[in-house]
Amino acid sequence: MDFLEHLLHEEKLARHQRKQAMYTRMAAFPAVKTFEEYDFTFATGAPQKQIQSLRSLSFTRMAAFPAVKTFEEYDFTFATGAPQKQIQSLRSLSFIERNENIVLLGPSGVGKTHLAIAMGYEAVRAGIKVRFTTAADLLLQLSTAQRQGRYKTTLHRGVMAPKLLIIDEIGYLPFSQEEAKLFFQVIAKRYEKSAMILTSNLPFGQWDQTFAGDAALTSAMLDRILHHSHVVQIKGESYRLKQKRKAGVIAEANPE
Repeated sequence: MDFLEHLLHEEKLARHQRKQAMYTRMAAFPAVKTFEEYDFTFATGAPQKQIQSLRSLSFTRMAAFPAVKTFEEYDFTFATGAPQKQIQSLRSLSFIERNENIVLLGPSGVGKTHLAIAMGYEAVRAGIKVRFTTAADLLLQLSTAQRQGRYKTTLHRGVMAPKLLIIDEIGYLPFSQEEAKLFFQVIAKRYEKSAMILTSNLPFGQWDQTFAGDAALTSAMLDRILHHSHVVQIKGESYRLKQKRKAGVIAEANPE
């Protein structure tokens, strides 16, 4: 990431966090209350369905999905290697209760992010706290918090609080040794405590290229990720390239 772009992203993140804290103070709540703390069995007249709908909407915003995606919108006939039966079985969300992981592997454009968000959205609708982030954004947030003396708070709120953490785009950008260590801490902290969904365009044997070439750290990380995991291997041509080719924006691929 370009140095100036990195600084700009860092400033935007810090400004957003300051704004959130300011709005909470301005609201002047006598105390912060959440839907999770409310006992619906106590107040029998409470409109539970209506409140649950508001709760689901709130959880969707908190999840920070770049866009809402559903399984119904995913074209399994397009990504020829997408194991539909395996993915459909994971929709039960039992992997979350068992603190297991899903790893979606495949080339760019085959719908890994779509499936990750769709699974996260199903969890949100089931009343489960979810957070979506890219690997680059997560490490930027953690490294910024570390420099500003807010690392433990950020780790707790942003990494440990969600029952399901979705980390997208592992392998698209290389990380420094320090960033690789921060990522390892995320994996280690959540290991056997909470579920994760990870997406990557790289096979596991090439993950060390992303994490500063540190084979030992990458091996220890993968050991924790894969111990309780469901690996979904997706094959196929990039959907975006296929659509451009169909529209005549780019030429048809020459068969060899």
